[in-house]
Amino acid sequence: MAFEDSLAFAQSLDQQDPLAHMRDAFHIPKINGSNEDEIYFCGNSLGLQPKLTSQYLNDELTKWQQLGVKGHFDCEFPWMPYHEFLTEESAKLVGAKPSEVVCMNSLTANLHFLMVSFYRPTQQKFKVLIEDHAFPSDHYAVESQIKFHGFDPDEAMVLLKPREGEECLQLDDILATIDAHANELALIMLPGVQYYTGQVFDMQAIADAAQHHDIVVGFDLAHATGNVVMKLHDWGVDFAAWCSYKYLNSGPGSVAGCFVHEKHHDNADLPRFAGWWGHDKATRFKMENHFIPIQSAEGWQLSNPPILSLAAIRASLDTFKQAGGISALRDKSKQLAAYLRFLLNNRLKNQVEIITPDDQLSGCQLSICINSNKTGKDVFNAIEAAGVTCDWREPNVIRVAPVPLYNTFEDCVRFVDILEASL
Repeated sequence: MAFEDSLAFAQSLDQQDPLAHMRDAFHIPKINGSNEDEIYFCGNSLGLQPKLTSQYLNDELTKWQQLGVKGHFDCEFPWMPYHEFLTEESAKLVGAKPSEVVCMNSLTANLHFLMVSFYRPTQQKFKVLIEDHAFPSDHYAVESQIKFHGFDPDEAMVLLKPREGEECLQLDDILATIDAHANELALIMLPGVQYYTGQVFDMQAIADAAQHHDIVVGFDLAHATGNVVMKLHDWGVDFAAWCSYKYLNSGPGSVAGCFVHEKHHDNADLPRFAGWWGHDKATRFKMENHFIPIQSAEGWQLSNPPILSLAAIRASLDTFKQAGGISALRDKSKQLAAYLRFLLNNRLKNQVEIITPDDQLSGCQLSICINSNKTGKDVFNAIEAAGVTCDWREPNVIRVAPVPLYNTFEDCVRFVDILEASL
């Protein structure tokens, strides 16, 4: 499609958008208490609240009020199996079988619990491949796991770095590094989408390389789930984890999700940290002290989950379902991001640099560096004051994310108008 830089053209795209009605399913923040909607481009950090959320939460509060402990059993959406109501739609979002996913804990906690099972270093194979610019929590988690097993992180961490003068990693360099360290790598732990640049990693190619060398591979999908189409089962990924408060719109600090490939479910020799919610459901309430893991991703659970948070996730997943699922959203997301990229290049090519790759190597997020007499942080503060919500990441990136569930093509034009004025 040939884009045009005009408000009228953007509004025509919104009129043709089959998902335009989904914006009405969300609460859109207003500018300084006015009736005018913010330009909310921060779904990569905290997604907006679906209108279903308050209804679903209130249903559980009413149940607790009226039924007390009986809410665990004979009622609509009983608490005892409540996490199971999220399984099917969660599996669709990451391309998994329902038995391979479960909502539990928080993101970094899940990464730790999964590494207990899947990072099994030996004196020969003890290294972990991660990015040099990994999200800090991932770096901390990997480093602490390495220390826990008695190895030196300076020796055990293989750090992927972009080429000189580049911001993003090249797939060829990732695969070459895997080949070069194949005899020493015990684990590959990479993001599905890089938090700073917005680069989408070729998870299939990385998983294929890992399997070729018999290396365990796991992904942090914090910025990928609800953003890009994935096929974790078909790709043979060993494990993955994600949060639910970014593109999944489930509220600050909401319960996370994890994936464990079915090839590991019946491996009795796989170590894990155990808790009673991961114990065989048929015998859980016999209260015996011999742990029998559920032969699914549920076997990695520890405690019964917080129902109010799961209710918010259910509201989000039902909203995704109304939109037709991740494939339909991804189609719109590509067009939104392409239009925003066109506007930025058309008007501000000499003043901003988009470091996020084109085409299939990007999701919702575009990461922008400012090349002007103003600092990037000054420009960020100015656009926020003018009614844009996005976010700033050190050392020099403004992250903007037009989310297909609730953002519009008109949002893109209004954003570039404000950015141009701020520059």
